[in-house]
Amino acid sequence: MTTQPEAPGQSQLPPMRTIGELRAALTMGYGFPGDADDFEAELAREINHADPADLSGVVRVVEEFRGRVVARRDPEFDTAVAAAVAGIRKTRESGR
Repeated sequence: MTTQPEAPGQSQLPPMRTIGELRAALTMGYGFPGDADDFEAELAREINHADPADLSGVVRVVEEFRGRVVARRDPEFDTAVAAAVAGIRKTRESGR
């Protein structure tokens, strides 16, 4: 099997096909600070309160934290956040 080369400006994402792989990615620091602990706490809470026939809460947690890893590895993420913060500050200052 060959791997596709990274597109310019994209960071390599870790494998996240399973909960174990997602857990490993978060533990290795691919998400935001504190995500590994937050993931474990939210996952445990959802599992402990889930109806065995409805694990949609578990799915939601997994999807959320996968998204956080993807967002954090996106090289344009920090730029977008900085632009949003600047826009909020400008709006607040013009309202004074």
